[in-house]
Amino acid sequence: MTILNKHNEKLVGVLHETGSTEIVVLCHGFQSSKEYNMMVIIANAIESEGISAFRFDFAGNGESEGSFQISNYIREAEDLRAVIDYFTGANRTVVAILGHSKGGNVVLLYASKYHNIPAVVNVSGRYDLKRGMEKRLGKEFLERIEKDGYIDVKSRKGEFDFKVTKESLTEILKTNMHEACLSIDKRCRVLIVHGSADDLIPVEDALEFAKIIPNNRLQIIEGANHGYTSHEAELVSVILPFIKECLQQGKNASE
Repeated sequence: MTILNKHNEKLVGVLHETGSTEIVVLCHGFQSSKEYNMMVIIANAIESEGISAFRFDFAGNGESEGSFQISNYIREAEDLRAVIDYFTGANRTVVAILGHSKGGNVVLLYASKYHNIPAVVNVSGRYDLKRGMEKRLGKEFLERIEKDGYIDVKSRKGEFDFKVTKESLTEILKTNMHEACLSIDKRCRVLIVHGSADDLIPVEDALEFAKIIPNNRLQIIEGANHGYTSHEAELVSVILPFIKECLQQGKNASE
């Protein structure tokens, strides 16, 4: 199914429909898509509990329209808003938003700006975006971008992958996760999950998030890497009870 974002770009998603009024929205990471193995596994697990789930591609990724950018954090939070507004308009209740990696940042940024979601799951999000850029582009990335105005990033095979412009880099460095997390409503429950063996985003980032997010629960999965390879079942066993608990609390509150 497709949902239009505010730039009139089609966002393509897969709805795991159980007929429940409640729905969980899943957000993929950097250079990934709704078809990423972890997204599919989590969506199927949520569906098997009788709760509907929706996984979709951000603009410029997967099957969705739009152009890919390394930045787009704020823009992706607005894509997520378009999805949530769509379901709200269809008389569904988005009870939780879940994001992996960059998607983890996006769901936190959304919750810091819009206070209409009761639960957020940040799976392996990055706390320090500048350090992420250093890791991806090299220590001298600021000097290089000043000199040339852009950086061409190559894939592991040495082929051109994507271009980093000065504008996109500026947006990333302006995105302050610390400030954003302080703005999350204290009634919003946040689950922070991270693998202890994550070599892409260090587990320390999860600890930093846990220090500042008002109402959070931190769960480190021992031995798990960034993609939770062979730790998917453990990941699901942490996420599902949290979502069900939040759902139950919401029902109790409305009774």
